[in-house]
Amino acid sequence: MSKLRVFDENEISARLARDLPKWTYENGAISRTFRTENWKGALMVVNTIGHLAEAAWHHPDLHVTYSSVTVRLNTHDAGGVTDRDMALASRIEDVVMWRPGLTGGPLESAPAGPAYAYLHYDD
Repeated sequence: MSKLRVFDENEISARLARDLPKWTYENGAISRTFRTENWKGALMVVNTIGHLAEAAWHHPDLHVTYSSVTVRLNTHDAGGVTDRDMALASRIEDVVMWRPGLTGGPLESAPAGPAYAYLHYDD
């Protein structure tokens, strides 16, 4: 495998602003906090990220609380943020924040109401 190029801060800022506006750059990594309604929601987010990370063979750092999951990505062996991090962040964003009821088709979103709530969507 070829060596991955590490992005500089200006490149990271531009990519985040364009493609991942809810993500931030700090201390050599990109990160995002997903707010959840409860522990069940936090575990659902963690399991989703876990599946995507394992499939991609690129593993983020996670900080999990009752009502949030913070994901932090950088490419440790490259020493910074690379295309791997941006690609996995994009996939995480798409899957975790997916709301089928807003995109049409035969799948519906979970019903509205506190009994069904598990994730705070960024509306």
